[in-house]
Amino acid sequence: MIEKAIVFDIQRASLHDGPGIRTTIFMKGCPLDCLWCHNPESLSASRQLFFHYDKCTQCGDCARVCTENVHNFVEGVHTIDYDKCALCGKCVDACNFNALKISGKEMTVNDVMVEVMADVDFYNSSGGGITLSGGEPLFQYPFAKALLKRCKELGIHTCVETSGFVSPFKFKQLLPIIDILLFDYKITDSEDHKKYTGVPNQAILENLNAAYRYGTSIILRCPVIPEINDTDWHFNAISELNEKYPKLKAIELLPYHDMGNCKRISIGINETLTEVNTVLPETSNKWIVQLRSLGCDKVKIG
Repeated sequence: MIEKAIVFDIQRASLHDGPGIRTTIFMKGCPLDCLWCHNPESLSASRQLFFHYDKCTQCGDCARVCTENVHNFVEGVHTIDYDKCALCGKCVDACNFNALKISGKEMTVNDVMVEVMADVDFYNSSGGGITLSGGEPLFQYPFAKALLKRCKELGIHTCVETSGFVSPFKFKQLLPIIDILLFDYKITDSEDHKKYTGVPNQAILENLNAAYRYGTSIILRCPVIPEINDTDWHFNAISELNEKYPKLKAIELLPYHDMGNCKRISIGINETLTEVNTVLPETSNKWIVQLRSLGCDKVKIG
């Protein structure tokens, strides 16, 4: 069986998604719905129209070629009816200013491996490899498993950036073919976790424990969002995880930034965290100091 997935980006020569020089494969689809997500185009598992509104000159070429009446211009404003879009790509081809694109492309494991193999020499010289990201890369589980297995067979280092929200049974099956996990720890209280992400965190914590007990290298990644989880209680919980799992490779704080808001608008999602500002460096540094005072000597900004 040929496994396929919807991929919305492949970044070569990545230096921030695991050790060494890496190729990061961004896969669409996520069971969570975090308002602070910086890749909201990854939430849907389907291909979708993406509008760079800042590049639009309102020339109207997109409306002229669209047969579904997706594009409208009213009083100098370009509006898009995303629900009508058939993803034919005619408007993308007609736009001379790159204001429109289709986010997401169906790819096979072989398709992705062509990109991956192009940089094998860099992986070997730097201790790098591939990283599966998203979205939640394990949301497209059969493809993720097949790709990781292929890379391991070729001796390529594997890394997965995950929310941890996946069937514990399926998750455990992947551990032998994952070298390192970038594992998100978002919110301590399970009810609050469900309130802000759409899902509880019991399975997430179970999978974190399973990965640690298996011996997988883990970097705990902790997004911190003002007025949501920048609390003493949450920081104390992070320090407790650090004590419970002393062999964690690192703890990375991911301070909130508002780059995702523009992307949400670009795909027709109006709900944003407009009331929360990008975290300033001095605030991030205070969080680092606080966590180090609680014994988290491996904490850093991710």
